[in-house]
Amino acid sequence: MFITFEGIEGCGKSTQSKALKRRLVRRGRSAILVKEPGTTAVGRVVRQLLKHRLEITLDPVTEMFLFEVARAQLVSEAILPALQSKRIVICDRFGESTLAYQGYGRSMDVNMILKLNDVATKGLRPDLIVLIDIDAEAGLKRKGAASVNDRFEREELPFHQRVRKGYLAMSQAEPERWLVIDGSLPPRDIGNLIWSRTQRMIEYSCFP
Repeated sequence: MFITFEGIEGCGKSTQSKALKRRLVRRGRSAILVKEPGTTAVGRVVRQLLKHRLEITLDPVTEMFLFEVARAQLVSEAILPALQSKRIVICDRFGESTLAYQGYGRSMDVNMILKLNDVATKGLRPDLIVLIDIDAEAGLKRKGAASVNDRFEREELPFHQRVRKGYLAMSQAEPERWLVIDGSLPPRDIGNLIWSRTQRMIEYSCFP
């Protein structure tokens, strides 16, 4: 089973992805948590360049390809081997992030990104995409002073509003694959909604 977490900056997806993994492990499930970009050696280098090397100006096309490089390595090195070993894989961001941020946020060709995602992921799609939806301004306020050292959090509000709009459009186009949760709810309530959906998926799939 492959579950990904998506959302704009400050939505709480990283907190909830960690919480889901802990809950699964406590109940005897074999689960791993990976993040994008990151986890692999290639991903960590790309993450530093993309998010924190602010003195380097990145062309939007360069930015997009760097994400795809990290994604391809993550899939081949970590995600596919875990899935083949019948483990539950939880991923903090995946292909939908590039569609939202570079496609909608940077106004790049969404169809082109879809094709590149397909190459980088070897056609792998999540069984469930958890979107923690929150108002863009509220999300940025949550990040506070930490945002000054992050390339994407430093973007102006309209960028983040376009990203959120992209996420909502994708979730509406494929509702059976997405779980959209109000990010303004208490974290415990959000976690319980995610856990309820995950449990149902495990039961219906006859997961061992």
